[in-house]
Amino acid sequence: MNVDKKVLDNSITEGPILKAIFKLAIPVVLGMLLEFALSTTDYFWVGKLGATAQDAVTSSMVVIWTIFVLITIVSVGVTALVSRFVGADDKERAAFYIKQGLALAIFLGVFFSVIGYFITPQLLSFMDTSQYTFDLAVPYLRVFFISGVIFFWNETIFASFRASGDTKTPTIVSSIAVLLNIILDPLFIFGYGPFPELGVTGASVATAISIFVGMIIMTTLLVKGKVGYPVSAILKTKPKLKELWKIAKIGLPMSTQQLVFVVVYWFLIKIVHSYGEVSAAAMGIGNRMESFSYLTCFGFSLAASTLVGQNLGAGKPDRAAKCAYGSIGLAISLTLVMTFLFIVFPKQIAGIFTDDPEVLAIAIDYLIILGISQFAMALEIVLEGAFSGAGDTIPPMIVMIPGSLARIPLAYYLCFELNWGINGVWWTLTITTLVKSMVLAYWFKLGHWKLKEI
Repeated sequence: MNVDKKVLDNSITEGPILKAIFKLAIPVVLGMLLEFALSTTDYFWVGKLGATAQDAVTSSMVVIWTIFVLITIVSVGVTALVSRFVGADDKERAAFYIKQGLALAIFLGVFFSVIGYFITPQLLSFMDTSQYTFDLAVPYLRVFFISGVIFFWNETIFASFRASGDTKTPTIVSSIAVLLNIILDPLFIFGYGPFPELGVTGASVATAISIFVGMIIMTTLLVKGKVGYPVSAILKTKPKLKELWKIAKIGLPMSTQQLVFVVVYWFLIKIVHSYGEVSAAAMGIGNRMESFSYLTCFGFSLAASTLVGQNLGAGKPDRAAKCAYGSIGLAISLTLVMTFLFIVFPKQIAGIFTDDPEVLAIAIDYLIILGISQFAMALEIVLEGAFSGAGDTIPPMIVMIPGSLARIPLAYYLCFELNWGINGVWWTLTITTLVKSMVLAYWFKLGHWKLKEI
């Protein structure tokens, strides 16, 4: 009986729109804030080991982004399909695509984990890391790749719950994992008590253990029907190639454009490394602080994805559009606060992570310049979620790929031709974010996504 009531909850497709947005977004945003706490804690503890250790984490960060980009091949497709069928009250089909999504997650997770483990040295060499950074980053990254299948599995279950209108459960479980990670970080990094002293690698070991605990909890809840409808025999599901391709076909455009975004960052880090390890350490500080805005916007993006998907499934495209614009407005409001903080208090913020005057000076410029484009980042991220919820992932790909690729020549031009130095990289990020967000907003306003069939 409880399952049926949960499925019949129509607050997403009926009633006040702001209430529906907050119902979905707030739990996710709170979870994202804990993710932010985790990333800043990681960087804080690693910072005790010096600028080279921070550079190892910064360089690895781009590769870790690649792992999560590849996960969107599954999670975006599952979100679009599950939310559409939940909106149409077809819970049997929703459960079917959850199980097919998990089958795809296992296959891709194992495949990319094995490849990533062996090519880790080549990836780091490409980014021109110093030998010291390289030696620290290789084992750190390989732990992440070994854990890859866990990340794929977890994010697919998270997507299933959120697409079904339950953002609280994934947030609670991810919060448990994050808090456990925060506790384990210093234990494994510095070797307190019975724990081994693993240095930088200790941070990734702590993450792997925490994510594994989260996976056990989420899988148990899914099997018990906490998603709102029965999802049984997940390990006995026979993969159907046609359905696996249907999921991947929706997720691939989004994953491709995000992969291009990340690969471009590999080139940008090459430029950053040309200015020394202190520049890379400063970039890590800036990235950590900007991730506060990013993760908050990502919470509203996930809410927009579910809202758009379920309302289209319920035959309410106009309400879907209002939900998307409401999510955008709230995300922009929050990022404007971050803009104020980045521009007015950059020294105080950067000073939390370093007392190195060179690193501090570069990080201050980063925060001020990136502060200008925070609202545009909100617009871009939430619109990506709205498009993916509709299953219309081609427009973001068409906008984002050229916009991301343009960063490479623009950064070289600003840094080396105009002699803007390392600030040319920061200005490249700001300028391209502003342009991409405006183009994507215009395309969304055209409304073709409302007619998308999946």
